[in-house]
Amino acid sequence: MTGDGNWTWLIPGRVPTLIDAGTGVGEHLDALESALGGAKLAQVLVTHGHSDHASGAAAIAGRMPGVRFLKKPWPARDDRWGVEWSPLRDGDAIAVGDTFVTTVGTPGHAPDHVCFWHPESRMLFGGDLAIEGTTVWLPSSLDGDLHAYLKSLERVLALDPIRVFPAHGEVIDDPGTLLRNYIDHRLKREEQVIEALRSGDTSPEAIAGRIYTRLRDDLRSRAVETVISHLKKLEQDGRAHRSELAWHIIEP
Repeated sequence: MTGDGNWTWLIPGRVPTLIDAGTGVGEHLDALESALGGAKLAQVLVTHGHSDHASGAAAIAGRMPGVRFLKKPWPARDDRWGVEWSPLRDGDAIAVGDTFVTTVGTPGHAPDHVCFWHPESRMLFGGDLAIEGTTVWLPSSLDGDLHAYLKSLERVLALDPIRVFPAHGEVIDDPGTLLRNYIDHRLKREEQVIEALRSGDTSPEAIAGRIYTRLRDDLRSRAVETVISHLKKLEQDGRAHRSELAWHIIEP
């Protein structure tokens, strides 16, 4: 575990592989070296380009020369992490440890988000796709996209994983139920946003204030970003439009 509670996953074997780079804290690098037990880390697969998953790449490269770093491109952010990235594409089969995983494009939380699927065991390295006990933040300021996220949840549901190894929280042992609950929660929240628009709220801040009535002040900005992600989805669906800073419902 590194940073404020995000996991990286080491797959030992012929091709020692780390899932996610963490934040570069010394304790994480020490733990990684200890877990490798003298083996040489071959590569780091990054699920997406948020700082808690990618910013540790430079520290790993400094401590362990020759490591290869792979992620799906996000041109607006990739240069900031201080390493050269090999691009991942949807459907790539990648040798890890003594087996292979397949890259599964799952945008939404971030535009470059991917999961890594091991079909033989039906296990998934899920990044920030899902977190047990809470929902996933979709930061509109970092190109979060609810429309894409819902499609990603459906795509992973179709894989029918039996276990998900997330980047935060506990291992998910009943991913089907969690992912279906996620979809249901988002659609119910969408209806709340629609009702707020019908009631005359036209700004994300006003809508967030109506929906999240008991939210701590330090979480209010995240609530506003969540509302913006819903508004953008409604716009994509032809159910809302914006003029300057105001949002309005489009009735059927």
